[in-house]
Amino acid sequence: MRRVGNLSRNALLTSLFLMLFSICQNALADQNHATLDALFEQLKKADSNNEARAIESRIWAAWLEAPDDNAESLMSQISAAMSVGQYQLALRLCDQLVDSRPDYAEAWNKRATVQYLLGSHGYSVADIKETLVREPRHFGALSGLGLIFMASGNYAAAVDAFEAVLALSPASDNARGSLAQAKALIGNDI
Repeated sequence: MRRVGNLSRNALLTSLFLMLFSICQNALADQNHATLDALFEQLKKADSNNEARAIESRIWAAWLEAPDDNAESLMSQISAAMSVGQYQLALRLCDQLVDSRPDYAEAWNKRATVQYLLGSHGYSVADIKETLVREPRHFGALSGLGLIFMASGNYAAAVDAFEAVLALSPASDNARGSLAQAKALIGNDI
């Protein structure tokens, strides 16, 4: 077997393959994941809420794939801080994540969630808009937007947000329930 420097040809090819695979995986992470288009097509055709939830879980898994090790570490730290109610710490970590990976839709969505939990609805809406610029199909961000509109009494805007979720996931019982609630509140508001 011919040797190239200290590496055999097979070892060199394996190293190159692994390096290219790693680069490709990072390029396909989050909202750019190769499986998302097919998953969203399946979601539109889901026959039941259970089927829709299973597909939505697979979409979330793709969205949560961090584009690099630093982003993955920050996402893990953010989740840990949120799980124990340390929302200010989670917000600082989200700021770092957004600053380091402004192209990562889930970074913006995570910060929108933290802002919502802190009661900073205006900041949450701003981050939701950034999420939707990067991933217009982000049903989680759209649902969050609907909840913020409900909390602020803007029921017509909430209806629009929940209808947008249903356009992506027609079998979603949660979106249908939220839409019905928003429409009922419009009726009570007149």
